[in-house]
Formats: sequence, structure tokens, C-alpha cells
Amino acid sequence: MATREIISTGNDLAAMAAVDAGCRFFGGYPITPSSEVMHTISDLLPQQGGTAIQMEDEIAGVACAIGASMSGVRSMTATSGPGISLKAENLGLAQMAEVPLVVVNVMRGGPSTGLPTRVSQGDVAQAKNPSHGDYQSITLCAGNLAECYTETVRAFNLADRFMQPVFVLLDETIGHMHGKADVPELEEIKAGIKPRKEFTGDPKDYKPYGVAQDEPAVLNPMFKGYRYHFTGLHHDANGFPTEEIGTCKRLIERLFNKVRDHQDEIDSYEEFMMDDAEFLLIAYGSVSLAAKETIKQLRDQGIKAGLFRPITLWPSPAKRIKHWTDKIDKVLCVELNQGQYLDEIQRASGRLDIEGLFKVNGRAISPYEITEKIKEMI
Repeated sequence: MATREIISTGNDLAAMAAVDAGCRFFGGYPITPSSEVMHTISDLLPQQGGTAIQMEDEIAGVACAIGASMSGVRSMTATSGPGISLKAENLGLAQMAEVPLVVVNVMRGGPSTGLPTRVSQGDVAQAKNPSHGDYQSITLCAGNLAECYTETVRAFNLADRFMQPVFVLLDETIGHMHGKADVPELEEIKAGIKPRKEFTGDPKDYKPYGVAQDEPAVLNPMFKGYRYHFTGLHHDANGFPTEEIGTCKRLIERLFNKVRDHQDEIDSYEEFMMDDAEFLLIAYGSVSLAAKETIKQLRDQGIKAGLFRPITLWPSPAKRIKHWTDKIDKVLCVELNQGQYLDEIQRASGRLDIEGLFKVNGRAISPYEITEKIKEMI
């Protein structure tokens, strides 16, 4: 794969990726530590005929982004944890109406205002259920600068494939990290763009939500002669509200099935020095960088450690997690929260003896801290 070298920050790379992936609308509101995403994309989009709008608040930011996507335009918003809390109701609308959207969340300390300028991974559980109700969230997590770019590109393709919001989690450390990233050539990105499906038959036969039970809705762009109804209510094949028992049941089941039955298209993970590993580290996001340095140091000391890093957090790569936790006795999950992903690892593995190393004071976890914890466990 041909690559190009970009020296930038994680936040700026996410903005660049969005424009390269065909995003032509951004709606948002500035919030530390994600503001640079909006700053950069507001410079880039007009050059491509696109539009970036700073709205009056977070709620309006996501609302206009959803509206743009309804018209057929690839659309994005960016924020941090408190912004996701404010966007929650509209994110639920996008899940129910099946409107594709990319949401970049640069995580900081919480809850509430928390630690605005410090690092955290406290929004992992929130990303699984960012709004009330039943649906399957899709959440990607960048673990290095290059993935701030590539996972944002992938998020747009997944959003159009599954017709729903897709989250890209960065964190303050990786969002503000400045360095070199090797990313695919622009021609390759453009060649990989997968637009959403469109119905091309007689308009009178068009039923946007009348699809197979494992497929997303087919929402034609507005202004092309195909009529349908958007609603946050339970709805029928044409999008009109209904309380018919069977229709409501099938709708919610389909929102699950369209993701769950095609998880092979979504799963992504990294396995670092796992071939002969006798000690398993599980980490994601910026923490995985410290974990890799730890593993190199441990191997110099004769300790065969390896890393499993989920890139797709939700739905989790549960089968692969179980594969490694069945093979390796000593397992440590390292997170910048109180164990929000450890709960999922325990569920996937069926093990309650997996240990955790957590930090919630806004500071990064160092390789030294991980090494000391591992030595306690051996």
C-alpha cells in the first residue's frame, strides 16, 4: 500500500481524513480537547465546496449535521464527553431514523465538566449506549496518529454501510499529540469510498425501511423524487409512525441484526507480540502506546508479554478476546477509567479473575506503572 507522510496532530488528522473521505458538512460547537477538529475542518471544507458551521450549542451542532446527512451529504460532528451528553437525544433520533453520521469524541476527564484539559478514556461505556433505547452502537478507537486518519475514513464508510452514527474515539493525549503519520495515498482513499445504497425503481414502490431483517434502511438523498418520512417514533416500511406490535418488534430486532449479523465487516484489532506470549495485556487508544513500550522492556527481562488491542470497541471483538483469554492465564486490562472495558472483557472471556490497572486523575499511564503491576502479578 502506497503511503504519504503527514506531520500533524491527531485532531487535525481526523479533520483531514473526513474531507478526504468525502465529508462535505460539519456542524459542531467548540469544546476542549476536540476544538481543533472543528478549527481545521472549517478551513478545509470550503476549499472542497463543503460547509462547516459553528452552531449556538452542542445540540444544534449535531442536529444540523443530521439534517445535512438526511439530504445525502456525508456529515460529521466532533466533541468531547459533555458534548455527547448534550447530543444524546439527537443521536437516538439518528439511530432510529437510520441516518448516517460520524461523531469524533476526543475524550477528557469526567463526569460533568471534569478535567477539560486532561486525558481520560471515560466515555467508552457512553459510546456503547450514547442514547436511550435498544440498538447496536459502532465505535472505533484510534491507537496512534495514523489511525486518527484511517479510522475516521473507515467510520464514514461504515456509517453509510450500516446507516447509523459511527463513533471515533480519540483522547486528549492522542488528539494533541504531534508527530509523523504514514497514511494511505489520497487516490486510494477515494477509490475506497463506499457510498450509501439508493433505490432506483419506481417511486411508488419505494419503501425505505422495508428491507431484509439483517440490512439497514435505504434512504435516498432528498430532492430526487422519492418520498418518505423521518421520525424518531417506531415506524413502518415507509417511515410513518406505528404501534403495530409485529412491526415494532421487527424494527428494533433489525437495528440489532444489521450490525450483529455483519460483525465481520466491522471487527478490527491489533495483536502485538502475541505469537509466544505468556502474559496478556489488553489496552486501547493512547494507553496502548505505553503498553507496547512496556512489552519491549519486559521481553528484555525475559518476560514474554503481548498486547491485544481492540480497534473496534463496539461491538467488541468478543470471539478474539475469548481466544486469547482461554490460552493465557495472566491477563491485565489497562485503562484510563475505572474499568469500563474490563466489564466487556470479563463478559467475553467468561472470566472474573482478570486484573485491571486504572488511572482517573487526568494523567497518562506510564510504562513503569504497567511494569510494576505486572511484576506484582507474576
